[in-house]
Amino acid sequence: MLELIKVFDQVVESGSFSQASKALNMAPSSVARNIDNLEARIKTTLFKRSTRQLILTEEGQYFYQQASQLLHDSNKLLAEMRGNHGVPEGMLRISVFESFGNLCLTPLIPEFLERYPKIHIELELDNNVVDLHSDNIDIAIRIGTPQDSRLKARHLLTNYTSLVASPSYIKQHAPIEKPDDLQDHNCLLISHERQRHYWHFSKKSVNKKVSVKGNLISKGGSPLLYAALQGSGVLLLSDWMLKPYLENNQLVKLLPIWTATHGEQSSGEIFAIYKSTQYPKPHIRAFIDFLVEKLQSMTPVI
Repeated sequence: MLELIKVFDQVVESGSFSQASKALNMAPSSVARNIDNLEARIKTTLFKRSTRQLILTEEGQYFYQQASQLLHDSNKLLAEMRGNHGVPEGMLRISVFESFGNLCLTPLIPEFLERYPKIHIELELDNNVVDLHSDNIDIAIRIGTPQDSRLKARHLLTNYTSLVASPSYIKQHAPIEKPDDLQDHNCLLISHERQRHYWHFSKKSVNKKVSVKGNLISKGGSPLLYAALQGSGVLLLSDWMLKPYLENNQLVKLLPIWTATHGEQSSGEIFAIYKSTQYPKPHIRAFIDFLVEKLQSMTPVI
């Protein structure tokens, strides 16, 4: 039963059966079979399944909360039997991409350190991909899950995106009434080391791929955000960066009936990535649990 619960816990943390299968080094069909067996054992449906996303049922949410505690207690007991009482302490080295680190992570760190005074944090704000094994990093926070099977990933936040521009830019340039109109506008672009840039739009069953160009490209979102606020162009960026500027009308949503993303499927999910071990160090687990607790209140901009 405990092994089934561990698979369930990983599915929730990863956000999908396929991502959980990579973390567990199992076939997706085996992961699905384990979840089916667990649901049969407890006579409860844990997930609302669809082709687009995996959502916990109300019973599944309750079971996850209790199961997480059960796994925590189980790991703690095993650690105690090995002479380690699992008190969160020590140096925690974290790498996070620059914009998310500045806006979402750093405001939370003082509260975490107050809660766990024996933990010390060394923080790197870096948009480059890091190697957790060679760069001496405990946790990396990135968009998307790792391809390295030696790493595990915990889902933190869905990376919703919105198309925006400043009121001054909108006033001075031609109207944007459909996605194709963007081809005649200056678009502020996230660097992905490709010659051409595309933004993707969907509305019900309609999907459009629009080639966009502009005079500013950046690996991080902050320079693009500042440029958009000054009226330099049209921006497609994460809602967690845009929220305060939409609320005070410094930026305005464009094409609100369309869902706009950088990728064909979605803009991706934000994960905490850490080295795969059967029993994560208490200070690593504590920090990731803290982030999940704090970030779950971050909802999409309406």
